[in-house]
Amino acid sequence: MFYWFMKHIVAGPLLRGIFRPWVSGAENIPAHGGVLLASNHLSFVDSIFLPLIIERNMVFLAKSEYFTGRGLKGWLTKMFFIGTGMLPIDRSGGKASEASLNTGLRVLAEGQILGIYPEGTRSPDGKMYRGRTGVARMILEAGVPVVPVAMIDTEKVMPIGSKWPKLRRIGIIFGEPMDFSRFEGMEGDRFILRAVTDEIMYELAGLSEQEYVDVYASSVKEKRPSLSR
Repeated sequence: MFYWFMKHIVAGPLLRGIFRPWVSGAENIPAHGGVLLASNHLSFVDSIFLPLIIERNMVFLAKSEYFTGRGLKGWLTKMFFIGTGMLPIDRSGGKASEASLNTGLRVLAEGQILGIYPEGTRSPDGKMYRGRTGVARMILEAGVPVVPVAMIDTEKVMPIGSKWPKLRRIGIIFGEPMDFSRFEGMEGDRFILRAVTDEIMYELAGLSEQEYVDVYASSVKEKRPSLSR
């Protein structure tokens, strides 16, 4: 109920009125059943705009730090993320990553929409970087269609390091669903996982018109720490 109230009464209408987002290809989102939305990631606000724009309810896996802040600000942040359909995950790796995968699979098994960023982190410079194969494993295990999503100009609304958003119009492009059922039962093959992931990334690069760089965004951030803020 709180999610519905935030999406349809409070945050959704407010953001649509202020930022006037344009949307293309929304009809490509299946009306029913589990589906994974694989999106590029330019800004912190991607996780806010995308769930509030689409008609169906959507779940994003968000880093657990967003839910553990202290004081009034921490509580308000936590309630906002809960109200916009976010689920906290531990991104420290190992068993935590396995738990995150299982959480995503549960969401998809329940027939919901799950949002994920294959790059694993925000682009440090507006380019598109190599995808993490966890998205492919989730797709093949869940057996659901994938809709590629291109967020447009969200980095101009809230660049890395900004504390407050700027008034800019953004866009969201939904590509045609991608079917990987031909690889059913092959989620244990690392070469298949890489091929599926790369196919998704190439589609995203085409939709967003970003320059593709075949290295991980996290590696770029490690070399240039100022890009991580």
